[in-house]
Amino acid sequence: SEQPAGTDQRLNGGQTDGGDSRCPWSRFSSWLECVCVVTFDLEIGQAIEGDQISKFCCNDEQCCRCLGDTQFSFRLRQSVGRRALKFRDDVYNQDAPVTLQREVSHFFGYVYFRQVKDVSVKRGYFQKSLVLVSRLPYTHLFHSLLQIIAPEFFEKLEPCLEAVCNEIDQWPSPVPGLTLNLPVMGVVLQVRIPSKTDKPGGSPVKQVAKENLLPAPTLLPTIHELDLFKCFQSVLIHLQMLWELVLLGEPVVVMAPSPTISSETVLALVSSINPLKFCCDFRPYFTIHDSEFREYTTRTQAPPNVVLGVTNPFFIKTFQSWPHIIRMGEIRMAGDLPKQVKVKKLSKLKTLDTKPGIYTAYKTFLHKDKILIKRLLKGIQRKRPSEVQSAILRRHLLELTQSFIIPLERYMASLMPLQRSVTPWKTPPQIRPFSQDEFMSTLDHTGPQLTSVLKGDWMGLYRKFFRSPNFDGWYRQRHKEMTQKLESLHLEVICDADLLSWTKDKSEVEIVDLILKLREKLVTRRQQLQVKDGVLDKLDTFINSIIRSLPEDLQTVLNTH
Repeated sequence: SEQPAGTDQRLNGGQTDGGDSRCPWSRFSSWLECVCVVTFDLEIGQAIEGDQISKFCCNDEQCCRCLGDTQFSFRLRQSVGRRALKFRDDVYNQDAPVTLQREVSHFFGYVYFRQVKDVSVKRGYFQKSLVLVSRLPYTHLFHSLLQIIAPEFFEKLEPCLEAVCNEIDQWPSPVPGLTLNLPVMGVVLQVRIPSKTDKPGGSPVKQVAKENLLPAPTLLPTIHELDLFKCFQSVLIHLQMLWELVLLGEPVVVMAPSPTISSETVLALVSSINPLKFCCDFRPYFTIHDSEFREYTTRTQAPPNVVLGVTNPFFIKTFQSWPHIIRMGEIRMAGDLPKQVKVKKLSKLKTLDTKPGIYTAYKTFLHKDKILIKRLLKGIQRKRPSEVQSAILRRHLLELTQSFIIPLERYMASLMPLQRSVTPWKTPPQIRPFSQDEFMSTLDHTGPQLTSVLKGDWMGLYRKFFRSPNFDGWYRQRHKEMTQKLESLHLEVICDADLLSWTKDKSEVEIVDLILKLREKLVTRRQQLQVKDGVLDKLDTFINSIIRSLPEDLQTVLNTH
């Protein structure tokens, strides 16, 4: 249904069922949803050559100002009625960090756009995009992949793309914790898929030499991280404010001179609260063609909790009612330090010739970290590499987020019932409800001041955070994990109990009820719970033993069931 007439099915990844590698294109589908080719047609605008998902790939006039090659990213909502996430993805998401899980209801688009003069074209320019569409937020990996395949594709077109899709279909599926070699067009990319068990801010990936590969693998030190210093260098002195705006899920518009700066800035903002998952919507590159354009630009209600990246000057007038607007300019150096934008009043935002700046009335809860700014400035003076500056920034943001989130994690853990209260013959006890007042009372002794040197109104920041979608998302995720932990403990306690002795003085109705409940736990929890080795097999053996102790007619019914 997604394949246009006359188009090779390989271009859209051949939608498959489940994660069986024997299914056609299942390995391709574990990385990419589809590959799209978009060409600019003078009469109709963007025309999709390779897939029927035109809403994915609209470039506004800003791209048309960029001669040469441009790379950027976008994100969009899955259309209504599309099939739900496959079971295979649940397995991946179990072991992946929350910030790198497969998206359930959104797609990412990774774009390589080329515009060069061409007198044979009516418009005078060759304008075409190659777009990789995926549910995986592997920004660095997919843009690196595009740098390899796109230049060749623009020369040889579809046969080249077909060969690449066949190669990707030979890749092993992404498994958190594994280092993989991914061959494409004579290059082998070596990547490590991050796992939720990784230590946050751990050391970079090192080359793994298990086999003598020819050609030698090209090591990608990360599959998802951005050059934070490059993204933030004109707003370094306002980093604390930006971190708070993202943490609180505030409506933010990034107005940039190009799709590249727009998308990189939005993705950098969203990643600034790692390892906390950003639970609001975000659009690295948003255009008037997006299906949510009216929803996000209406003035009849308050702006939504979303971070939007835009380039079209039309949006300056459209978003004048939004509380936080970051106007980015081209990066310019002022002496040793990149020229820093200023915080300005929203009333200063003009439709035409708006100067770079952060247009907001927001007052930060925490003070600026002047030591960080001095350290980065010294790095610029010493010509420290951008990746080192980025590592300093990333470490600072990580420690700041951890200082904020650790007291919440500690309090949440205290809501868990004691292990000795989990017994085999009763439903697992409930997790105590989260009390904001009780949590606030713990901050004097176990607050962020223990791990952060930043001064300010931490309590005020927590109170506002409690009203944000990011708190709701974090709480739901932690509550789900704790509930699953309780279920796992309950299963282990049941396995250690003498079930056969318990059934001796019970009626057949009670025994059958127990069997059905245990079976339900096995079926629904086998893939979701992390229990000790052998627990589920032991429970299966217990169930079969109990069934054999029943009359033959009941055995037949239960075995059939």
